[in-house]
Amino acid sequence: MTISVYIPLIVTVVLAVLAPRAARRPAPRPAAWSLACAALVTAAGWLGSLALLAFTGFAQIPEVAEEGHWSVAALRTQDPVSLAVAAVSALTLAAGLVSLGVAAVRQGRHVLWARRECHRVPGDSELVVLDDEIPQAFALPGSPGRIVVSRGMLRCLGDAEREALLAHERAHLRGRHHLFQAVWRLTAAVNPLLRPLAEAGGFVLERWADEEAAAHVGSRTVVARAVGRAALASVGASRPAALAATGGAVPQRVRALLAPPPTRRALPFVAGALLLTLCCASLANAASDSESLVESAERAQCAADAEAQGTGRPVWRPDVCCDRRGGDEHGSHRR
Repeated sequence: MTISVYIPLIVTVVLAVLAPRAARRPAPRPAAWSLACAALVTAAGWLGSLALLAFTGFAQIPEVAEEGHWSVAALRTQDPVSLAVAAVSALTLAAGLVSLGVAAVRQGRHVLWARRECHRVPGDSELVVLDDEIPQAFALPGSPGRIVVSRGMLRCLGDAEREALLAHERAHLRGRHHLFQAVWRLTAAVNPLLRPLAEAGGFVLERWADEEAAAHVGSRTVVARAVGRAALASVGASRPAALAATGGAVPQRVRALLAPPPTRRALPFVAGALLLTLCCASLANAASDSESLVESAERAQCAADAEAQGTGRPVWRPDVCCDRRGGDEHGSHRR
């Protein structure tokens, strides 16, 4: 267990470093699904490893061992997890769970706000045009979702670019991209190391919508022009437009649209799947080892109690029993 329990932590670090760069190259739709799966699995592996480390460390405290009816000496001999490592793991685990709770509340409020806004905007059509000169365009998830565009944004774009912009926003609603964002926000709250995955995921979602818009209008150049003009108009409303040409992910999106469509690459997905499989297998192995250690420590404590009483016979307890006669060990049973 000493090695296997740390593997999910190592896999998390490796994916946090490599996945964001690798996800920008293949087709954006499978890349988004891969990042979401990677975030979920590594976050679960992170919490599981921390929980096992905290438990196996604190299980060696005499007062805890007395309550659990197992041998501290047996645990220390078979699994030398120090109290310092257990304490750090426990604190990190608690901080991650608290952060997850806070992020979940915020995410819930955000979803409720979006649904309220969907019902508050006038009309019942999918497209809502705001009488506002400030350029803005966004999608509100709901049942059904709404696309909100201001007149200021529409004036900045030509007819073909408007169609591309609306196709982009429809792709966000059709693909339920807000659910992907929720997954990345919650997993990043559990483990800050996963924030690069969340940032890369936001870019991949925009690329996903860009590619669907390009397929809808039949021109990658039109979509690139629409993305660039919309970004310049939006940023220029609050700060100098010159900052938009070099800031954010818009230049990368435009370059991707002006290039040929991305090809499907199997290698990044296969490598990621192997790492996630290793994470799950290692966590399962560590959990199994932890259970075996506790059972072995319980049997050792039973044998020690029997020897202390000078009987050499099984010591029966309400929750644990063991039998060691003639050097034979018949296991541990719970009632």
